[in-house]
Amino acid sequence: MIEIERVEGWRGISRFIEVAWTVQAGRDTPWVPPLRAAVRDLLNRKKNPFYDNADRALFIAHRDGAPVGRIAAIENRRHNAHHGDRVGFFGFFECGEDQDAADALLRAAEEWLSERGCDRVRGPMNPSMNHECGLLVDGFEHRPVIMTPWNPPYYMTLLDSAGYDAVRDLLGYWVPARDRLAVPERVARLAERARRKSGVTFRELDVTKLKQEARNVLELYVEAWDGNWGFVPPTWEEFWHTARDLEAVLADGFSFVAEANGETVGFMMIAHDVNEVLREMPSGRLWPWNIVRLSRGIPRVLRGRVVLLGLRSEFRNLGLFPLFAHEAARRALDLGAEGAEASWVLADNHSLVDPLDAMGLEPYRRWRIYERPIPTSS
Repeated sequence: MIEIERVEGWRGISRFIEVAWTVQAGRDTPWVPPLRAAVRDLLNRKKNPFYDNADRALFIAHRDGAPVGRIAAIENRRHNAHHGDRVGFFGFFECGEDQDAADALLRAAEEWLSERGCDRVRGPMNPSMNHECGLLVDGFEHRPVIMTPWNPPYYMTLLDSAGYDAVRDLLGYWVPARDRLAVPERVARLAERARRKSGVTFRELDVTKLKQEARNVLELYVEAWDGNWGFVPPTWEEFWHTARDLEAVLADGFSFVAEANGETVGFMMIAHDVNEVLREMPSGRLWPWNIVRLSRGIPRVLRGRVVLLGLRSEFRNLGLFPLFAHEAARRALDLGAEGAEASWVLADNHSLVDPLDAMGLEPYRRWRIYERPIPTSS
């Protein structure tokens, strides 16, 4: 029999986090153990400002007394106010190859969300689209990069069999550098033309003044992405919380700000792929020697991920994508970087997909957002 337990408190959250190791560890897969402290932060209702406008409940599934899965039910009130709907979310989903356990976990999340007036459930979100999201459905052979989820292929079957339907796909592109520079001469010419036409110049993101930089780009970030499916503008407190988390991993010399006439008009933040270090830390615990390993290892990582990107609306029709791509590639070459992943790109966001296609890039990983109506009997 499957038993569902709701957990809370320090010990309960610790047990909830541990389920990921129960399900994933010991398998010969590309899964990279996350930092337990980072997961705890995403679940912390007292210290994470996301929960100023949200709530969540944590459930663990047991079979014969042993944990076999987990799920978080998430009420994102800011999302529903912004989009005018009553969607609830599930996230932090981990489960063995056990359909009964998956069904019971999803049902527990649905019931909790239904009690709060939600009529649909969508996910996975960990805990929102401003954080990790999506179920990996293609590209299982690749190691996940920083802040992207990895799951076994059978997770698709678990959700499909539970009656969930795909609503959106998110794409990941690998943009190589070094001798495999992904910006051909044709794109370089387009970049130079855009530079002359727009008057845009670039400067390095100043990590020593991160709070000031974050304030400069927040409004631009919201303007750039508002209107995209599922996007919810973060509050300043949420944005700054995320920026501080990224401070230690932002790649010096790789992240940059675009300016025109003395104003910020765009930015690209690229983080070191800390997973290259975390995969050597199977416990996910911040023991003193692991802290030293992180501090020494992160600056040496030559792979990255574009974690934030924005461009002011009046500059979008000036052909600046080749200019941004060329600037990123130039910096990657100067730093000796291997390249960076660009994700998550909505599959129907042609303003990004089309330029990436024109550069000869193809998605190498794909995540999927699922949804279903909450049964009225719940």
